Amino acid sequence: MESGGGAYGASKAGGTFDLWRFLQQPQVVVRILSAVFALIVFSCIIGEGYTNNTSSPQLYCVFNHSEDACRYGIGIGVLAFLACVFFFMVDAYFPQISSATDRKYLVMADLGFSALWTFLWFIGFCVLTNQWASTKADDVTVGADSARASIAFSFFSIFSWGLLITFALQRYRMGVQDFAQSYIDPAPDPATPYSSYPNVSHESYQQPPFTHTREDSEGYQPPPVY
Repeated sequence: MESGGGAYGASKAGGTFDLWRFLQQPQVVVRILSAVFALIVFSCIIGEGYTNNTSSPQLYCVFNHSEDACRYGIGIGVLAFLACVFFFMVDAYFPQISSATDRKYLVMADLGFSALWTFLWFIGFCVLTNQWASTKADDVTVGADSARASIAFSFFSIFSWGLLITFALQRYRMGVQDFAQSYIDPAPDPATPYSSYPNVSHESYQQPPFTHTREDSEGYQPPPVY
C-alpha cells in the first residue's frame, strides 16, 4: 500500500489545497487551541510569574518561590507551542504525501507526542496547583491573576491534547483498515487446485537419440585386439 487514495484520513495525494476546509478539520481546530493554551501558560509565567518582596530586589517564582515550578511551566509550554506549529504544518502538507509509510510514521509521531504531552500537562497542572496552594499571600505582590491563568490553561491543555490523541488514533486506525482492505494474500486459494504439469502423452514422447536397446547390445561384438 504505497499510494493511498485517502490513506490515514487524508485525501488522495496531489489534490488542491483548500484553506477554509483545512481550518474546519477537528484536529486542526483543537491543535490551534492547544497552541493558544500553551502560549498563555508560558507567557503568563514569563511576564508576571516572577516577583520580589520589599526586603530583597531578587526575583522569585510566584509559585511558592519554586524555580522548578516556573521552569517546568515555561518549558512544557514553549515545547507544546512549537510542536503545535510543527504538526499544524504537517497537517497542511499531509494530503500531498503520496507514501502511505510516511503518513503512518507522521501519524504515529503525532499520537505518541500527544500522549506524552497530555501526561506532562497533567503533571504541570498538579505541580503548579500544589505550589500555588502553598504560596503565602504576603509573597504575592503582583502576578496573582497570571498565576491562576497559567494553572487554568494548564488544566484546559490536558483535555485539548487528549482530544489530539483521539484524532491521531482515529487516523491511525483508518490507515490500518485501508491496508487490510487493499491487501491481497499472495497464497493460493485452497479451493483452487494447483495447475498440473503440462500433460505429455506417451505417444508424443520420443526416445532420446543414441540410445541402445537390449537387443542391440546383445548383437554387438567388440573389435579384436591384436
